[in-house]
Amino acid sequence: MATDIITHRDALRHTATRSAVSVGLTVVLTLSFCLLQFGSDPDAFVRAGFVTTSSIMISMTISGLLTAALSYRSALMMRELTLTRAELQRISGTDQLTGLLNRRGFDQAAEATLATARHANLPTTVLMCDIDRFKAINDQFGHEFGDKVLIAIAEVLRSFAERRQMLVARHGGEEFAILMTGVSKERAAQYAEELRQSCAAESVVGDDASVSVTISIGLAACLGEADLAKVMRMADQALYAAKHRGRNRVVRADVLADSIAA
Repeated sequence: MATDIITHRDALRHTATRSAVSVGLTVVLTLSFCLLQFGSDPDAFVRAGFVTTSSIMISMTISGLLTAALSYRSALMMRELTLTRAELQRISGTDQLTGLLNRRGFDQAAEATLATARHANLPTTVLMCDIDRFKAINDQFGHEFGDKVLIAIAEVLRSFAERRQMLVARHGGEEFAILMTGVSKERAAQYAEELRQSCAAESVVGDDASVSVTISIGLAACLGEADLAKVMRMADQALYAAKHRGRNRVVRADVLADSIAA
């Protein structure tokens, strides 16, 4: 949806035009009503009371018509403004390449989801997913092919998340985030493994290349008054460990913490 950006001069010109139209309509309607009420003979005799009554009726009718027209126009403008704001908000929270939420959109939606989960005392799990060796793919096959990879992986994640009513976003670059609530850590780990396998089975085909793409996943879970930023950091640390351990794998933050403590 396009929105015109106008200057102060444009606003004055717009106001002057609307005022001229309003005055013109008033004159035309007044003359029309006068001709209907009093006739076209300027020398004809008309009772003073009739003139007064007719003038009041003409004024009320014209005022009512203009008020209704202006109210309708204002309602249309408010509707357009509301739709424009909603569209701008949607665009500001959407990644233009993949159509997923972007980081801003994800953070806003995730905060609302977390608040609901806290109130219901439901567990919350974050998956941080990163495409393996994405820079090498870009360097070898070009950025256009890299975009195809991003879109293909985004579609796998979108399908996965929509079937389970989860939040999914392109969190930045080749990194994606998924938020799920009401799922145990063990079940979340199973979901993460299913997602990893689904991505590994995806082949991206270009003009002169076909590449199988894998992802690494870091998983962090919490229950209660957990902060989104804290859970995301835990999932990021688990993702870093997955990369360090050879990629194309799932690492849980709690298991990672236990291994470090040991």
